[in-house]
Amino acid sequence: MDEYSCFVDWDKMDVSAQSQDTKELTCTDFHELKQLARQGYWAKNHSLRAKVYHKLISNIPCRTVTPDANVYRDIVVKIVGKRSSSSLPLPEFVDNSLVPTYCLNAEGVGAVRKIILCIANQFPDISFCPALPSVIALLLHYSKDEAECFEHVCRILACNDPSKRLIDQTFLAFESSCMTFGDLVNKYCQAAHKLMVAVSEDVLEVYSDWQRWLFGELPMAYIARVFDVFLVEGYKVLYRVALALLKFFHKVRAGQPMESDSIQQDIRAFVRDIAKSVSPERLLEKAFAIRLFSRKEIQLLQMANEKALQQKGITVKQKRQNVHLAVHAENFKSEIVSVKEMRDIWSWIPERFALCQPLLLFTTLEHGCSLSRFYSHSEGHEPTLLLIKTTAKEVCGAYLSTDWSERRRGGNKLSFFGTGECFVFRLQPEVERYEWVIIKHPELASTGSETENHAQTASSTLSSSSIPSEPSDRLSPFLAARHFNLPSKTASMFMAGSSECIIVGGGDGQALYLDADLNHGRTSHCNTFNNQPLCSESFQISILEGEESVWERRVQCRTRL
Repeated sequence: MDEYSCFVDWDKMDVSAQSQDTKELTCTDFHELKQLARQGYWAKNHSLRAKVYHKLISNIPCRTVTPDANVYRDIVVKIVGKRSSSSLPLPEFVDNSLVPTYCLNAEGVGAVRKIILCIANQFPDISFCPALPSVIALLLHYSKDEAECFEHVCRILACNDPSKRLIDQTFLAFESSCMTFGDLVNKYCQAAHKLMVAVSEDVLEVYSDWQRWLFGELPMAYIARVFDVFLVEGYKVLYRVALALLKFFHKVRAGQPMESDSIQQDIRAFVRDIAKSVSPERLLEKAFAIRLFSRKEIQLLQMANEKALQQKGITVKQKRQNVHLAVHAENFKSEIVSVKEMRDIWSWIPERFALCQPLLLFTTLEHGCSLSRFYSHSEGHEPTLLLIKTTAKEVCGAYLSTDWSERRRGGNKLSFFGTGECFVFRLQPEVERYEWVIIKHPELASTGSETENHAQTASSTLSSSSIPSEPSDRLSPFLAARHFNLPSKTASMFMAGSSECIIVGGGDGQALYLDADLNHGRTSHCNTFNNQPLCSESFQISILEGEESVWERRVQCRTRL
């Protein structure tokens, strides 16, 4: 068909979707390129897509010494020798991941393994990269020969622009991306997240499949369209598409019995057969309709998750291990909530803290009804979970992102602090969570232009050296109010405390107000969380508890709750 067809089995390709128009791509403006990628300008012309991929990949800034096509020609015979390509063992860093054939012919399928081995030879620092076989298999469809495909993949791996993230190459990066995806699901796919919590023992284990959905299970026509946009816009596109896949899975399967005894297997099967439900264009349309956080916020979250994993002993050299934890029933203490209810609450908190176990810091049953004692037991700990049971047996509370000692920054004046990760909730008589209003209504604030051209990316995406100064023990300033142009201060009244009271949420009311004796409280709608009253609007406290998430040092295990 064309010079880029030597590895393609055209009987497998949807030739009817291919146009023979001799189109060219001459634009260099980022915004125009972004629109053309999303619209599929080069998607229906095999030769044009190959040329566009070559152009986009050639423009990736790389390390000075990046292996090229000539290096491949020099080393491939030494590394592969006369062995059959089908018998070539894959390096450990691909983690037994699928080697998709897509629409490759037999020669192309063998070439994937040869290229992987040559990349392993040239990139000894790669310790975990399960997406690599899929990326190589895809690019082989649009390469003149093995050497050109090798060079393209090397440029993607050797990208040295600190603001441009492409493919995870360590377990630390991979696992933190899984945690970040879990955080995004928790924010943007709450119905699907609720289903995952209900049917899986370990939600993060389900979300650790997210890259496999894209680079392994997704059919050729779909991953190629995703890759079109990914090469222009970067890593954030992958999060968007994975979120869209989960939304469609929940929509199509809602109310239906599971097809297997594993939600992971069900999602994989759904993605493999996605053509039965959703077209590639509809998938992308759904993905870009999600109002995600800015690149800056997502990178801050990613860095916070990496730091949490490092605190848990995960290094860049780490191979895959189980870092997932659930709430362990044998160590859990609360007179307000059951283990099952705490597990539900734990599914709402950020993934980096859900790795930890809840530890009871304060309870009125043991420490008395004193706000000063609450502060003395809670200060020095973050985040904290506030649980309240009223005399009417109602249960509500708040997840509070910031150390209560911050209240002193305002002197004797009551002042608000905290971040947009704070939320309030009720458990009895019915379950409801209320997050920061900006998460569900981002149109109420702006985070500055998300112009993502190559000249501006470095300034709009934070590197570790440019993150606002925070205390060294803080995991992240993720969702700090100062990152947003908020319409009023009431949109960021997260938490406040004085010797007289505790307040959570503000603006036209307070989500929670507790008096100095921890005896009486009030609740009403507030602008910060756009919540309904969490219980009776004026209530008497029966029990109040404060919990913290802490690292557990014993051998990790999963406990079904």
